[in-house]
Amino acid sequence: MFDGVHRGHQFVLRRVMEVARERGLQSMAVTFRPAGDRMPVKPTLTPTDEKLRLIAKAGIERTEVLPFTDELRQMTARDFMQQVLLQKLHVRVLLIGYDNRFGHRPARTEDGHEEGFADYVRYGKELGIEVLQLPAEGRVSSSHIRQLLQQGMVAAAADSLGYHYTVAGRIGHGEHVGTRLGFPTANLEPADSTQLLPAPGVYAVMVRLEGSAELKQGMMNIGHRPTFDGHRQTLEVNIFRLEEDLYGQQMEVVFVERLRDERRFADIAALKAQLQHDKEQTEQLLNKIAVTK
Repeated sequence: MFDGVHRGHQFVLRRVMEVARERGLQSMAVTFRPAGDRMPVKPTLTPTDEKLRLIAKAGIERTEVLPFTDELRQMTARDFMQQVLLQKLHVRVLLIGYDNRFGHRPARTEDGHEEGFADYVRYGKELGIEVLQLPAEGRVSSSHIRQLLQQGMVAAAADSLGYHYTVAGRIGHGEHVGTRLGFPTANLEPADSTQLLPAPGVYAVMVRLEGSAELKQGMMNIGHRPTFDGHRQTLEVNIFRLEEDLYGQQMEVVFVERLRDERRFADIAALKAQLQHDKEQTEQLLNKIAVTK
């Protein structure tokens, strides 16, 4: 799936490019997108457009995104290799990760064992596709990265991803609570409802606004605003040194570090004092590091 296009995926993509250069072939990544009502069971790390951007950034020349239809889901590994990889995509060399399995499951060979790499090699020889297996590279997994984000550990997630986690979307109308507190916020409406959001809390972030390459410093709250008895989760970003009306613009939020849990304060004065402390802590943190996206 290349969900996240993390360090492990990046290793695979680099090796694909090396083999392609050695053999005078074009480098290609093959991935999938949901089709019909077959939506992802797990929240995703990267919407399709972001996934394609990251794969292209890695240097891959061509990416094929296959709709994950029932027909495709029910294909055996050999049929997939023959009908899709060979006949449709003209694959000459297939590189797969050390633990990668594909094809309709449970797939058993004639002698009863579960299909694996040796079987892919055999099918490849029959079809004229060279099949290579790649070694483990740090055993980075998308599932582990999801767990880190669900715990709010965005810095640790960045170590596994090789870049800082980003959520993009449109700026919508809020209730202007932040403005009354002296910390006006832009309310993010994520573009992809299936993308995983980090755990509720307050984060140091960098923000890129529509039409700009500049990353601006800010802090973000994900939560229900318990001090105001809120019931709906909101994603509110206070962008430092920016007071213009941003409603309707597109925005990317790059998560750098988690500052604290969201919590209820005794009164507005206590909340304002904490927000000022959060801002000072965020500025100190962001002034020290380089943000990768």
